[in-house]
Amino acid sequence: MCSPTGEKSQSREHAAEEQHAEPFPWHLGAVDAHCHVTDTIASVASIADMKTRVLTIMATRSQDQDLVSSVAAQQKIQSRAELCESPVESSDKIVPAFGWHPWFSHQFYNDTPGKSTYDASSNNLEEEKSKHYTGVLSPKPSPDFIAALPTPKPLSTFITETRSRLAANAVALIGEIGLDKAFRLPQEWNQGEEPERDQSITPGGREGRLLSPYHVKMSHQVQILEAQLRLAGDLGRAVSVHGVQAHGVLFDTLASLWKGHEKEVISRRKQRLVAEGAEDFSSSDDESDDGFQRKRDQGIKKPYKPKSFPPRVCLHSFSGPPQILKQYLNPAIPIRIYFSFSMVVNLSSPGLETKFVDVIKACPDDLLLVESDLHTAGEEMDQLLEQMYRKVCSIKKWTLDEGLQKIRKNYEDFIFG
Repeated sequence: MCSPTGEKSQSREHAAEEQHAEPFPWHLGAVDAHCHVTDTIASVASIADMKTRVLTIMATRSQDQDLVSSVAAQQKIQSRAELCESPVESSDKIVPAFGWHPWFSHQFYNDTPGKSTYDASSNNLEEEKSKHYTGVLSPKPSPDFIAALPTPKPLSTFITETRSRLAANAVALIGEIGLDKAFRLPQEWNQGEEPERDQSITPGGREGRLLSPYHVKMSHQVQILEAQLRLAGDLGRAVSVHGVQAHGVLFDTLASLWKGHEKEVISRRKQRLVAEGAEDFSSSDDESDDGFQRKRDQGIKKPYKPKSFPPRVCLHSFSGPPQILKQYLNPAIPIRIYFSFSMVVNLSSPGLETKFVDVIKACPDDLLLVESDLHTAGEEMDQLLEQMYRKVCSIKKWTLDEGLQKIRKNYEDFIFG
């Protein structure tokens, strides 16, 4: 931990750097690949005045699904052409995302026959509620804790509702979804605390409560994640994924969905043996090969065929080491995997700087995204994005103009394919 004197020194050094830094090219259209502005609903009015060109706003639980829809309806980007417009040409700057975060995954029961932990037709729903939460939480929760939790809802109902929301938003993605081994559920509210709740914060989150010892079992988190990934695969939508202390399980979950659909990887030696143009070794389903690039340049887009896995995934605020990142770069993987980075997660403490530099260097230029992961819109969000863009450009040895153009192009490809 830095001493106060060290912190002041670092602050002065940072201020000096900012003072002599080249102006940030906001006119090129900085994009935020992942944020949560509807968690502080009072800040939404600030979006129109922000310098950032695009905000990708995540829904995470029951209280914010309709909020994200309503906010997006006012400033929704509806096409790639509109996304490419400059901030001066268009005031529309929101791409919505609808999903169920792993922190709230216990609130669903899997109503797939043979897997359900809750019988909605029972004459004793309190007993069913207790059975569900005892089955998906660990350690075994107390009766008082269970009593304070909401009645669980069927997963299939949420999937149907999300399908409808996506149908109404042509560019919307699925998010934030994922896995988290580190989180714990917050303690239940005490009666005396209710009047002191911050009314500017959308309910349903932690809201400053202390954490309980209870967490959602990984097996249940995986079931909720898989259902949403399959929906993305069915509709051909991009996905924003959360993964904390669960890199191996997350990779295995994705791999279980793409199993049997791996791309054929042809060695360079074998490719050289084939006369130029005689055979296209690229997978017919691949989005990243040369054949696809030629078709995209010509304005040709193949009809999407539903799959069991999403076409594109962003691992948001990616916190894994370079070796985990490289695992996702296996050319046989049929999903195009992007990696996004934020100041609030990836550089939340000085000790993370070295790891961050190594990961950014390992990340392919065309798979890199930038985000704020902030819960309030406005000037602070602009500042955090600018800092991350500057950090990435410095490590990649890009000019700011070059970096913004590259990352914006990556974002367009992530959203639209």
